[in-house]
Amino acid sequence: MPSFITRLTIRLQMLFGRRKAAEQLNDELSFHLEQQIHENIAAGMNKDEARKAALRTFGSPGLTREQTRATWSWHSLEKFGRDLKFGARTLLRSPGFAFVSILIMALGMGATTSLFTVVRAVMLQPLPFRDPSHLVMLYEHFRDDNSNNGYNIVSPGDYRTWRADSHNFEGIAALRNYGGMVSGVNSELPEVVQSAGGSANLFPLLGVNPALGRSFTEAEDQPEGQPVVMLTWSFFQRRFAADPSIIGKQIHLDTVPTTVIGVLPPWFTYPDNRIQFWMPYAQTFSPGQYGIYDGHQSLVVARLKPGVTVAAATREVSAIQYQIHVANASKPVAEDVWSRPMIDDVVKDVRTPLIVLLASVACMLLIACLNLSNLLIARSAARRKEVAIRGALGGGRLTLIREQMVESLLICLTGGALGMLLSLAATKWLAAHWSRLPRAEAVHADVGVLFFAFALAAITALASGLIPAISSTGKGLLSALHDSSRTIGGSTSRARLRKVMLTAEIALTVTLLASAGLLFRSFLRLRTADLGCRTDHVATMRFGLPIIQYDTREKVLNFHESLLARVRSLPGVRGAALVSTVPGAGHEGDKTFTILEHPLPSFSDQEDAMYRSADPQYFSVMGIPVLRGRIFTEHERLNNDHYIIVSKKFVDQFLNGDDPLGKHVRVGWDNEPELYEIIGEVGDTLYDVTKPVQATMYFPILSGIPNRTSEANIVAWTAVDPLSMTTPIQQQISALDPQLPVYNVFTIDQIIGRTTASQGFAANLILAFAGISLLLAGVGLYGVLSYLVTQRNAEIGIRIALGAQRTEVLRVILIDGLRPVLIGAAIGMVGAAIAGSLIRSMLYGASPWDPIVIATTTGCLLLTAIAACLVPAWRASHINPIQALRSE
Repeated sequence: MPSFITRLTIRLQMLFGRRKAAEQLNDELSFHLEQQIHENIAAGMNKDEARKAALRTFGSPGLTREQTRATWSWHSLEKFGRDLKFGARTLLRSPGFAFVSILIMALGMGATTSLFTVVRAVMLQPLPFRDPSHLVMLYEHFRDDNSNNGYNIVSPGDYRTWRADSHNFEGIAALRNYGGMVSGVNSELPEVVQSAGGSANLFPLLGVNPALGRSFTEAEDQPEGQPVVMLTWSFFQRRFAADPSIIGKQIHLDTVPTTVIGVLPPWFTYPDNRIQFWMPYAQTFSPGQYGIYDGHQSLVVARLKPGVTVAAATREVSAIQYQIHVANASKPVAEDVWSRPMIDDVVKDVRTPLIVLLASVACMLLIACLNLSNLLIARSAARRKEVAIRGALGGGRLTLIREQMVESLLICLTGGALGMLLSLAATKWLAAHWSRLPRAEAVHADVGVLFFAFALAAITALASGLIPAISSTGKGLLSALHDSSRTIGGSTSRARLRKVMLTAEIALTVTLLASAGLLFRSFLRLRTADLGCRTDHVATMRFGLPIIQYDTREKVLNFHESLLARVRSLPGVRGAALVSTVPGAGHEGDKTFTILEHPLPSFSDQEDAMYRSADPQYFSVMGIPVLRGRIFTEHERLNNDHYIIVSKKFVDQFLNGDDPLGKHVRVGWDNEPELYEIIGEVGDTLYDVTKPVQATMYFPILSGIPNRTSEANIVAWTAVDPLSMTTPIQQQISALDPQLPVYNVFTIDQIIGRTTASQGFAANLILAFAGISLLLAGVGLYGVLSYLVTQRNAEIGIRIALGAQRTEVLRVILIDGLRPVLIGAAIGMVGAAIAGSLIRSMLYGASPWDPIVIATTTGCLLLTAIAACLVPAWRASHINPIQALRSE
């Protein structure tokens, strides 16, 4: 131990006291040299002879000093410091090259670091719950269901049975999205907000403790339990100014007095940061709905017991589910249960876009590295004789490689530092503007991101600088000293290497450009998709009638008819109608049914259809064509409501295109099936522009049935700007019920824009990365060709002096520059086809080999390449031969 401490002390002294040690070494060398000189003088030599003899005996002091310093600790660090100084001075002598190189690497590393920050926070970091690796999501699975990857949300009856009968889970909890109107105790400031229902054991299961108050009890988690609510932190701050005295007080939820019992912590935003408050799960159901097995509405999260595998626990619950299926064979109850880790469930909608974006920036970074390598190779050609002289003076190949690698490291470290600053701003922008990005609150730079940025700079320095350093210090290094001044700089092999790297850079650029083009074209198709109805000059807004106030058919019908009459009389309104959910705004729900005239052999063959509620003028207002039969009239109201209209997809799918009129459909509403007669067939509409058409049933909204028709959208076809009519329409609703708020105030165009926002965001980002890559490729092509022209100045001057036409010189240089572009474009097309097949799931109506995208990509690349090559070629064709020869 003492010897180790002694060695450590000496090493630390040598690290921090090298200047003093160097002075001591110089003093000692001078002392011994003077002693030898004095001995020679004493032997009879004069002073000059004595000094020369002492130097011959003692050796070169400089060499001795270097040999001695080489034995010191930290000598490698000292040499690295000298290399850094030399590299910095070399780069400062070429500020233009240094600036372009640093900017290129800053763009590549900044984008990569920013995407890594997002991916790490969203996909790689564990969820902020207790032992998140033990949390899984459980789903029902129908064995004959191939849609939606087979994961189906869970009915409340299934959840309750799983929780009661399973033994391999520490706990099973349920949650579901909900919506509600919140107001003060005197119904002041009403607003409709997004909410959720969570079972009493949900927050303890996740390990979430309220910041204030408490969570739900089992007694409260009953359909008729005491009305209580937990606020999210954002709602607590916004609505109640973070006043803790709200705990224990009452607010009104859907006009029901409800006690605030707790506030969730600020970091808790699961499963959606738009949720404003939580209710007990059971209170989001009526008593009759809470035990049903065929109403699929809930998400179920479970925690594994220690030592129990996911597969074993899932098998147990799946066996329980099969027993439920057998007991409810006449209902849409699944046979199996599927599970997946909770983290996978949280990020399922953004996993593919994030991976594609990360691959895009990695491709862009690789292009930047190839670009820098090409510039370094071209630069090494200009410094060929300098490097050769350094080698002739004793510089070993490893030393020369190390010196050039240090230049690459300085460029990448500086670019990485600048890129990190760009990344901070880009990451903040991404988290703020990416619509519905899960875990967006966790996206921020930290020590891990800084370490990644530093490691990335080191890796890119190695990737960018190693090949140029090796190629410029090869076996033919000293031959540069034998070349005449008019010899073309750079060997044929290095010229070939530059072209190979340019080809690879162009190929990557084409692949990235084509992928971006496919995604952007897919996005444009989504934005211009045919909803099957009128989309221009249509304003919509949603409202929900509180069940307590509007508890009879007559009350609901009276409100609907009064509202329609008021809105239709407004100046500028061509037509108005009511519908439960407008086209493009979502699924709403579906119902199983049987067609009496087309009985099915078994329930397993039965399918379901979406449902909508609409008033008689809805189809004409929205421009939905009537294909057969008729639409609703004023007679389909109140109890005379057992008539439905079906879509073309319904007829094709369930009736094989036969005439649907007069057919009878038995629809399951909760546990009470009802019989309806089909009176008409209408055209299909899309519930989501990113999803295929689904069969739809339309029920009369003028039936006024509470719950089924209480929530509706008023749609107004206007002769003026539809947004200018939203306030007058809202005023008519307020005139009928001053305490009734509206929400989701959009035009149909805005609804389509919101639906496609995520796809558009990803497509625009990748398009931006592709544009930057194209710019980098152009800069690289220009830089390399400029260096080649500079190196060939003497040759070109001689050719012109011997009679070569300037147009011929221009043609030769252009062909030399465009040849790797054309080869790289051909290779890139193959890569684009492969990339297109990999991102097929993100494409809508676009083929992975879209001719328009290919033609546009090729055109952009060729125009950029010609622009990049034209300036050096033009400069080469206008060289003054006399001046070029004199400069040599």
